[in-house]
Amino acid sequence: VYNYAHIGNLRSYIFMDILRRTLEYNGYAVRHVMNVTDVGHLVSDADTGEDKMEKGSRRTGLSAWEIAEIYTEAFEQDLVMLNILEPHIVCRATDHIQEQIDMISCIEANGYTYRTSDGIYFDTSKMPEYGRMAGIDMESQQGGARVDVGEKRNPTDFALWKFSPPDAQRQMEWESPWGVGFPGWHIECSAMSAKYLGTFFDIHTGGEDHIMIHHPNEIAQTQACYGTNLANFWMHGYFLQVKDEETGEDGRMGSSQGNFLRLQTLIDRGFDPLVWRFFCLGAHYRSKLNFNWESVAGAGRALNRLRTAVYEWGEAGTADENYLERFLAQINDDLNMPRALALTWELVKSDLPDAVKKATILEFDRVLGLDLAAWEPAEEVVPQEVLDLVNQRQQARVEKRWADADALRDQVREFGYEIEDTGQGPKVRPG
Repeated sequence: VYNYAHIGNLRSYIFMDILRRTLEYNGYAVRHVMNVTDVGHLVSDADTGEDKMEKGSRRTGLSAWEIAEIYTEAFEQDLVMLNILEPHIVCRATDHIQEQIDMISCIEANGYTYRTSDGIYFDTSKMPEYGRMAGIDMESQQGGARVDVGEKRNPTDFALWKFSPPDAQRQMEWESPWGVGFPGWHIECSAMSAKYLGTFFDIHTGGEDHIMIHHPNEIAQTQACYGTNLANFWMHGYFLQVKDEETGEDGRMGSSQGNFLRLQTLIDRGFDPLVWRFFCLGAHYRSKLNFNWESVAGAGRALNRLRTAVYEWGEAGTADENYLERFLAQINDDLNMPRALALTWELVKSDLPDAVKKATILEFDRVLGLDLAAWEPAEEVVPQEVLDLVNQRQQARVEKRWADADALRDQVREFGYEIEDTGQGPKVRPG
C-alpha cells in the first residue's frame, strides 16, 4: 500500500473473488484472509534498496503511516466498487511484528539462518527442496559464480529481518533479538497465515510474479519452522498486458513501467466499475489479458445488454436445472469464466420463459458477481412534448385511427424516442 492499486492488480483480486464465490457456490465454508503489506517490501526482490513505504513517503510528503492508511482505504473502496466480497480477516504486517519475530526465532533455532551486516538471512542451501514450485535447480545456484550476491551465501537466500541503516532514521522500525530493524517482505505472509489459517491450509493465491521468489520463500520459511508446505494448493493469476505506444510491444501493467491505470481512471472515462469486472471475466485467470480502450468499451456495451435483458424479464421464476449443471461444470473446470460467460449468453438467447431465464442468470450471478438483481436503468426524463405525442397516439389507437397512430409514432421517433406497446400501456425509451 505504497501507492494506489492499478487495474492489473485488481484483476488478481477479481480472480480471487471468483474462486471464493465458486467454493461457496459448491457449498464449502470459506475462511478468507487477506494481508496488507505496509512495511518490509523493498524495491528489489533481491532484498536491496529502500522500503517501498519509505519511498512512497518521500514521494508524497506524508509519513509512511499516513500513506498506508490512505492507500489501504482507496484499495478497499476499489474492492467495494468491483463487488468483491469482503475478506473475513484483513491483517496488516505492522500489527503482527511480534508474530514475525517469533517465527524468525523459530527458523533460527532450527538452524536455517545466518547474520550479515545488514540483516538476518534464510540459508536456502540448508533446504534441498527449496524452489520446487519455481523449478529452481539448487545445484546450479553457486553463490557469486555469475552474480554479485554481496554478503549472501547463495543467490536465492533472502532476508528475514533487515537492520535499520546506522546513518538514517527509519519511520517504521522495531526492536528485535537481532537489533533494531524491520521484517523482510516474505515473513509476514508465513507468520500471519499460521496465525489465522494454521500452519497448513487449503489454498494460497497470488500473482504470477510470486512463483519464482515470494511463494518459494514463504514455503521455505514454513517448512523450516513448522515442517509443512504452508498451503495445499497455490493458484496464480496472470498479468494484465498493455501495449507500449513507442515499441508496439505488449508488457505488464505496473507503476514502474509507467503505464499505471487506476479503476478511477476508467470511471473518469465514463465506465461503470463493474465493466472492469465483466472485462476480466472474459479471460481465464491463468492467461494474460490484453488491455485496450476499445475492448473495455465493448465489455461495457455487452454488460449493458445483459443488465437490460435481465431487468426487462420481470419477476424471476424457477431456475433451469440443466443450465445450472452446465454452469457448475464450467466454473469447476479451473474457474473457466470465458465458457461460463458463453453459457450465459446462450441462456439469454434461448427460448426459455423470461422468468426461468432470470432466475437462472441470478444463480449464475452468485459467481459472476455483477450484481444484476440490483441494477435498474437510469431514469430517462422524457420531454413533455414527447409524452403528449405518446398520449395522443394512445388515444388514436383506442379509437382505431391507425393511420394517425402511425404518424404520431413517426413524430416521436423524430425526437429520438421509441414507443413499446405493453400490457401495462405504452413505454417510451431512447431510440
